[in-house]
Amino acid sequence: MPLPAPPAPSTPGPLTPGPPSLPRLARAEAAAHTRYGQHPGGSVATFGPLVAVHDAPDSPLNSAWHDGSRPPTPQELTAFESFCAAHGQRPTLHLLSHAAPTLIPLLAEHGYTLAYVLHAYLHDLSELPPTPTLPAQPTTDADAWAAVCAAGFGPGSETIMRRVAQTPGTRLFLAGPPDGPDLGAAALSVTPFGAAGPDDQAGVAAALHGTSTRPDQRGRGAQTALLAVRLHAAAQASADLTSVFVTPGTPSECNVLRAGFRLAGLRLTFARA
Repeated sequence: MPLPAPPAPSTPGPLTPGPPSLPRLARAEAAAHTRYGQHPGGSVATFGPLVAVHDAPDSPLNSAWHDGSRPPTPQELTAFESFCAAHGQRPTLHLLSHAAPTLIPLLAEHGYTLAYVLHAYLHDLSELPPTPTLPAQPTTDADAWAAVCAAGFGPGSETIMRRVAQTPGTRLFLAGPPDGPDLGAAALSVTPFGAAGPDDQAGVAAALHGTSTRPDQRGRGAQTALLAVRLHAAAQASADLTSVFVTPGTPSECNVLRAGFRLAGLRLTFARA
């Protein structure tokens, strides 16, 4: 199964070097992923380099993250699949492109196929965007945040947006004029993660996610404002690894490039029937 090549970014920018950035990002994402299974009815399990979560029946969060290190053994992959069967969920796992060459043959042997690809972007926070004209501010109203976010993502997203909003460690932001409606919503998660070995170092990862704009309010700068406020919040949290995943070729990708992110690689999601 050939690895898909990413389309060229809409704005030129150098690739962030793969190692050690992508292995560190994979380790951070695997650590952050456990939050979704740490609740009554949820479950978290580790199978070698795979960190698996069961959130709830039919939840899109039911999946595993590869931690960026070695490939899983066939036995570890089989154990992950048994975990999925026990929870009635489809075996689904996320990995970053630096690990793909060694994992794809094993996944193909086990019947996995590529489900979708996202671009992985990193920001070093050395140059932060200016304060945007459109205000964006934090909120603790999870229900209001989820309603705005679901309005942008569309019908059927309400449940998952509420789940994201209520996950511990998630910071919520809304963008909109002081005297008007909220135009868009976004989230930020800050996660400490450990070192891979004596020559590596631990860190603090800031993940930008859950970005959504109401369909009738697009083009007014909501995403630009939400990117800026979260980058400043990441810097205040002393993050040394700041990331966002975006669908290739979308307006969101143009926005993250303008905000100073640089393409680091791919996030690949594989699933087995």
